[in-house]
Amino acid sequence: MNITPQTLSLTALGKQLRSGALTSRRLIETHLDSVQRFNPSINAIVSIDADRALAQADHWDQQFALGRSLPALAGIPIAVKDNLCTKSGTTTCGSRMLRDFHSPYDAHVIEKLHEHGAILFGKTNLDEFAMGGSTETSIFGPSHNPWDPDRTCGGSSGGSAAAVAAGLVPASLGTDTGGSIRQPAAFCGVCGLKPTYGRVSRWGLVSYASSLDVAGVFAHSVEDLAIVLQAIAGHDPRDSTCLPHEVPDYLSTIDQSSVRQTENIRSTRIGVIRDQIESPGLDEQVRRSLKDAIETYRKLGAQIVDIEMPHSKYCIATYYIIAPCEASSNLARYDGVHYGFRSKGPEASTLDRMIQQTRSEGFGPEVRRRILLGTYALSAGYYDAYYLQALRVRRLIRQDYDDAFAQVDALLGPTTPQPAFRLGEKINDPIQLYLQDLFTVGANLAGVPALSIPIAQSSDRLPIGMQLQAPPLGEAKLLAIAAAYHRSVEHQPTIPAAFQAPQS
Repeated sequence: MNITPQTLSLTALGKQLRSGALTSRRLIETHLDSVQRFNPSINAIVSIDADRALAQADHWDQQFALGRSLPALAGIPIAVKDNLCTKSGTTTCGSRMLRDFHSPYDAHVIEKLHEHGAILFGKTNLDEFAMGGSTETSIFGPSHNPWDPDRTCGGSSGGSAAAVAAGLVPASLGTDTGGSIRQPAAFCGVCGLKPTYGRVSRWGLVSYASSLDVAGVFAHSVEDLAIVLQAIAGHDPRDSTCLPHEVPDYLSTIDQSSVRQTENIRSTRIGVIRDQIESPGLDEQVRRSLKDAIETYRKLGAQIVDIEMPHSKYCIATYYIIAPCEASSNLARYDGVHYGFRSKGPEASTLDRMIQQTRSEGFGPEVRRRILLGTYALSAGYYDAYYLQALRVRRLIRQDYDDAFAQVDALLGPTTPQPAFRLGEKINDPIQLYLQDLFTVGANLAGVPALSIPIAQSSDRLPIGMQLQAPPLGEAKLLAIAAAYHRSVEHQPTIPAAFQAPQS
């Protein structure tokens, strides 16, 4: 079996496994071979347990041979971001601080993947502690965009996006705090979904900003997003922020019937955030692609409504106060006393000096920057002026979303201001790097679901993504609207030519 555009879909692979046309062992062996050949050029996967994956594949092959009814993900490899705890292997968060950390438990989403038959294929690269927008701050080195290795694959879940884009795995898990799934998905030309805050348990997700973090999915199709979301969503009593609502059948909402599809889209009101579409900072090719997508929806019968989000201009400032404040609190636990890295240098002669030296050596520059920003904003004399004020503005941003969703079913806009930028281009200019989150942080501040799907390629053959957002717990509607667009334009998953194996 070769990894080709025709064998990318998780849905298609599941059908082959059930029909006996493909074995799980053969599937795993093929992906292991792809990782060996192609991963060195993009550095997407940072650890893998081949023996364990093959043993799991043999187990599922035995189950298939018995003709049993099996879960949707049975025998299929899925990679996960290396800030999701797994009992097997290490959970490093891309940091020296946790380089040798072995978690004693699996994250809830990992338990759910196992429960639904998925094979944990490997851990993916990320910005250190998920703090970054280009996957350049990892101790494992930067990840590269499969469409152009000189460019970023986005961040912080860049490794998860690149692994799917290159065909190393059919799907992967990432985490999204301010756009860390949607931005890499747009840069790498794959689909990426950030669920509603609380729709997926955060148990076992190493915290960056607890009120913003959420685990989500990368895949080649909207249908594949629905299948994986179905597996990982649901209530978890160990996470007090996890919602108790029942999980709908997401796949059934993506109806293949052309009649049903037409009826659904004609009853849909899509809000266009004009301030984003007309933003002077938006790349012209991105703008044209979005306008074409709007016309596609209009031709499908959707009602297009202009929407104003008056407080959206404060999203970046609000996010970069709240997120560092929460990070400074969450990362205080890494002190060299209980677990993780501990400095053994001569400077660490007392407890205070040891903690100071451990944190100085264990954290990279971007993590230290955000801890300092957060600590400053939370300090006496500045708490009211910065943190409390940011919380008030966050409430206004959420009100903007509530007002918008009183008028429309979904919001449409750009995922990123431009296609993927070059590695090294923005790493030394934090403000420019933070502005890459301009269109994505609002969904995290408001807690609403959002996804990015590929809609075009630039003149440099770089992917361009479109972002759709829906009301809380509106993932089903969101997936249906995205799927309708892809069906209309007859979108086909693809991978760069350099990663396509020759036909045998």
